[in-house]
Amino acid sequence: MRRDPFGGRHAGQPATRRRGINPRFIILLLFAGYGVYYWFSNQSVDAVTGESVLIDKGLSIDDEKALGLQAYQEILQQEQPVDPNSPIAQQVRSIAQRLVAKVPEVEAALAAENGQPAPTFSRGFEWEVNVIESEQANAFCLPGGKMAVYTGLVPVAQNENAMAVVMGHEIAHALLRHGAQRMAQQKLSQVGQMAGAMSGMDPQQQQMIMAAMGYGYLLPYARKHETQADEVGLMLAAAACFDPQESVPLWERMGEASGGQAPPEFSSTHPNPGTRIANLQSLMPKALEYRERFCGAGPAGGAAR
Repeated sequence: MRRDPFGGRHAGQPATRRRGINPRFIILLLFAGYGVYYWFSNQSVDAVTGESVLIDKGLSIDDEKALGLQAYQEILQQEQPVDPNSPIAQQVRSIAQRLVAKVPEVEAALAAENGQPAPTFSRGFEWEVNVIESEQANAFCLPGGKMAVYTGLVPVAQNENAMAVVMGHEIAHALLRHGAQRMAQQKLSQVGQMAGAMSGMDPQQQQMIMAAMGYGYLLPYARKHETQADEVGLMLAAAACFDPQESVPLWERMGEASGGQAPPEFSSTHPNPGTRIANLQSLMPKALEYRERFCGAGPAGGAAR
C-alpha cells in the first residue's frame, strides 16, 4: 500500500476517533475531590460520644450560638409562649433548671468514659426555656441553650420524669452540636447537587443520586443523632434525680400518639418507637447507676400539669 507522504487520509479510509477524557468526568472528579477534602479536613472528635464527627471548622462556636438565638427569636415571634407564671411554665422551668445544673458533671463523666477531657462548648450557653401553646407533642433546644416545650407534649408525657427525658434528649442535641453537623452535611449535599448540574446530568439522574445519598447516608446519620441524644439525655435526666425508667412508657405513648402513621424506619430521620424502646432498655442499668452516682436518693418525681 502506498503511503501518503503528507499523512493524508485516502478516499474510503475510515476516520479514526480521537480519544480523550470527557469534560463531564473531570468536573465530577473535581467535585468528588473537594468533597473528600472537605470531609477529612473538617473532622473532630466529640468528647461526649468519643466519635469522629463532621463540623465545618469555619463555623465558630459563637456563630453557632448566634444562629441558635436568631432562630429562637424568630420562633417566639411566630408562636405564642404561655404566661411564664402559669403552673406548666413554672414546672417546665424547674425541670430545665435541674437538668442544666447536671450538664457539666454528665458531660465530664461521659467524656471520661471515652478517655477525653470534659468539653467546654456549653459553658457559654445562656439557658432559657419557654412553653409554647401548640398541639404538637414536641420540644427543642437550640445551640446556646434556648429551649421550648409545646403544650401538646404535656398529656403525652403525663409526669415530670417523662418530661425530663424529652427535655434531656433535646438538650443533648445542643450539647452534641448536631445542628452544626447537619449544616456540614447539607454543604456536602449542595456540593453533590452542583456536581450533578454542572456535569450535565439530567434532573432524573440527579434525583436518583440524591435519593441514594439520603437513604444511604443522611437518614442513617440523622437516626444516629437521635440515638445519641436518647443516651445522653437519659443520663442527664437520671443524674438530675428523675426516674429514667419512665422513658419506656413515654415512648410507648409516643407511638400511640402517632397513630401508627410513622414512616418505615429506613426512610425516617428517627428510629421507630420499638427500636428506641429497645435501646433505652439496654441503657437502663447505666442510667440507674448515674442516678445513684449523681443523685443518691434524690427528690421524687411528680405529675405534670
